[in-house]
Amino acid sequence: MKSITDRAEVSIDFPDKAYMGAFGRESSFDVKVEANEVLIRIVRAGEQQRQVAVHLHYYLLADILLEMSVGLAEHEPLDSAHRDALRTGADALTRALHKPSGSHRKALSKSGF
Repeated sequence: MKSITDRAEVSIDFPDKAYMGAFGRESSFDVKVEANEVLIRIVRAGEQQRQVAVHLHYYLLADILLEMSVGLAEHEPLDSAHRDALRTGADALTRALHKPSGSHRKALSKSGF
């Protein structure tokens, strides 16, 4: 599990009820990459314990990333800290996607991931 640098908020709305939860710096997350999907899990330990897990298939994740780029292009530029953090993550993802099968572990460990 890795520490959360910033914050995440999650809500699930059903017709008769809603569930909401916040995850801050006291929380942690992990990402599990599988053949057909990626699992993102966020955990808050302690008295107000909670956990959320999201399974995203790669086509949906790709669509989300594309829509995120459209939204970012349509708004004022992000501050440099957020922009640099997103660029670092996007660059690492791009490098991983360009590597031939089997060579991904070496590439990521060299980049600090």
